[in-house]
Amino acid sequence: MATLPVRLDRDAPGPLGVQLSGRIRDLVLAGTLTRGDRLPSTRALAVELGVSRAVTEQAYEQLLAEGWLTARRGSGTFVAAGGAARADAPSRRPLRPPTDLVRLDAGTPWIDPRHAAGWRRAWREVSTARPPRGYDDPRGLPELRAALADRLARTRGLAMHPDEVAVVNGTTDGLRHLLTALPPGPVALEDPGYRAAVETVRGLGREVRDLPALAPVTDLTGVAAAYVTPAHQHPLGRVLPGPERVSLLAAARAAGALVVEDDYDSEFRYDVAPVPALASLDRTRVAYLGTAAKSVAPSLRLGWLVAPPELGERVQARRTVTHEGVPWPVQRACLALLRDGYVDQVVRTARRVYAERAPRVAAALAPYAELAGPLAGMYSTWLLPAADAERARDAARRAGFEVNLLADYCRSATLTGLVVGFGGVTDEELDRALAALVSAL
Repeated sequence: MATLPVRLDRDAPGPLGVQLSGRIRDLVLAGTLTRGDRLPSTRALAVELGVSRAVTEQAYEQLLAEGWLTARRGSGTFVAAGGAARADAPSRRPLRPPTDLVRLDAGTPWIDPRHAAGWRRAWREVSTARPPRGYDDPRGLPELRAALADRLARTRGLAMHPDEVAVVNGTTDGLRHLLTALPPGPVALEDPGYRAAVETVRGLGREVRDLPALAPVTDLTGVAAAYVTPAHQHPLGRVLPGPERVSLLAAARAAGALVVEDDYDSEFRYDVAPVPALASLDRTRVAYLGTAAKSVAPSLRLGWLVAPPELGERVQARRTVTHEGVPWPVQRACLALLRDGYVDQVVRTARRVYAERAPRVAAALAPYAELAGPLAGMYSTWLLPAADAERARDAARRAGFEVNLLADYCRSATLTGLVVGFGGVTDEELDRALAALVSAL
C-alpha cells in the first residue's frame, strides 16, 4: 500500500477535501504515485491526517470522477492508468519543464505594456465581427492588404496596389510559398544567416548555397533564388551598401534568379533614417517579405509578401487550391491594430527603448569584444574568441539567461562571438544579464 506524504493547511482557503484531492493529484503527476499503487482506505487516511472521514471521501470521489483513481470492489482504491511512472522507471520523463531561461535573442521585441489597451480593443472588435461564410481570399482580407500597401508606401518607399500584397503566416511561410512556385534549383543564403530560413529551404528539398555575409554578391549562376536581409543583416547587423545592392541585382538578372528580400528589423533604426527597401530598386526581380513579429508580436504569426507579378500569380493560384491563408481572426485584429495607430505607437516606443539600451550593452561589452555592425535594432553582435564566447554564454545561463553564440548562425563561416538581444527583457533583467557576461569576460 502506498503512503501519502501529504499535509493539509487548515488556515488555507477552501474545503479540506479539495485541498487533499489536489495534493494526491500532484503526487500522481510527479510520479510519486504510479499506476496500480493502492491508496489507504478513507478511514485510515482520515485517522492519519486527523480529519473527518467525510474529507477523505470527498477527495477520493473527486479523483475517481476525474479518472485519476479507480475503485476495485473488495480490494480498495488504486491509481488508475494514465498516472506517471515512478522515478526509478527507465521510461520516466519529467512532466514539469525546468525553469525557463530569459531569452536575450535577436527576435523578441519590446512591447510597452502601456499600449495594452489598444491590443485588447482590437481583439474585442474581432469578437463582435462576423466571420466569413467560407474560405477567405488566399491573398488576405482586402482591407488589411490596403492598410499594408499604404504602410509599405509610407515607411519603405514601395508603391503598389493592394492586390499585389499577400498576407502570409510569417516570413518563413512567405519564403516557402515563393520557393514552391519557383523552378528547381539551389537557394543561396547569407552565411552567417537566419537559421529558420535555412531550415525552410532544406525542408523543401533544395540545396543551400552559402553567400558570405560580408562579401559583395557578384555571381548567382545556377541558383533559383538568393535570400538576403539587406536592411539589417541577420545576425551581423550590417546594412547592405548601395554599390553591393546594385551588384546583387545585376548578378540576379544575369543568372535569372529571384532575390528574396527579408526586410528584417528595418523599422528600428535609431542611428539613421530607415534604409529604403531593396525591392524599390527592381520590383521585377525582388520578392519582398515583411512581418508583424517585431512590431506587434512574434506569436501573431503574420507577415506579408510582395512578389513580382507573374510569380505572385503562381503563388496565389496554389494557395487557392490548398487554402493556406492566414486565420481570419488574426488578420482582423491586425487590421484594427494598424488602423487605430497601435502599431505606429509600439514601433515608436520600442525604437526609443532600443536607442537607450543599445549604448548600455555597448558600454558593457566593448572592453572585451568587437562590435560586428552598427548599433541598430533590438540586438547587437559581438566578435570574440570562441572560448570566451562560450564561457560568457555559460555564465549567463547560470544567472538565468539564454544568450546565443554567433557560431550557431554559421555554416561555412568561422566567425565566433555572441548575439545579444535586448528587446524582450526588462531593464533590470538586462542589467543582470550584462553583469553575468562581463563577470565571465
